[in-house]
Amino acid sequence: MAGIDESKPFLAINIAVLTVSDTRTLATDTSGQILVDRIQGMGHKVAARLVLTDDVPKIVSQLKAWIDDPAVDCIITTGGTGVTGRDVTPEAFKQVCEKEIPGFGELFRWISLKSIGTSTVQSRATAGVANGTYLFALPGSNGAVKDGWDEILKYQLDVRHKPCNFVELMPRLKEHLWPKAKT
Repeated sequence: MAGIDESKPFLAINIAVLTVSDTRTLATDTSGQILVDRIQGMGHKVAARLVLTDDVPKIVSQLKAWIDDPAVDCIITTGGTGVTGRDVTPEAFKQVCEKEIPGFGELFRWISLKSIGTSTVQSRATAGVANGTYLFALPGSNGAVKDGWDEILKYQLDVRHKPCNFVELMPRLKEHLWPKAKT
């Protein structure tokens, strides 16, 4: 049965938050702050938080730095997932992700359908894994961040969630990097 197994202890993970926007600053970044508040409210640690402009090389550079940082388990971005010329977060993700998690974007759009109707087709929310680090890209609206966290990420980033979750897979994410044992 799906749900939280209260007999297991909660396991806090380290999450970096990146807001992608040409107009926001840390002081005006409401969607990023909503995300930070929910991450901390659940008991996870915000490992880092930044605001960067919609620039693929800058985003890729920051994602790579966090992916290489052993103190970051997960990266959540907000913004830059639309279809305009400045929306480039999915393009940056494609440059760093080793594996895509297509179900994340699909589920996000299905959940978003309830809130914004068919406008959900304009979202390119996406997710992936790189060097053992999870990456999730949410749209930049407050509602989208709430939907993405409250309906998907708060469960998938809780080791107690059953039948399965992303946290329990973390020890196995880098298996491909280890040499195969010789028999």
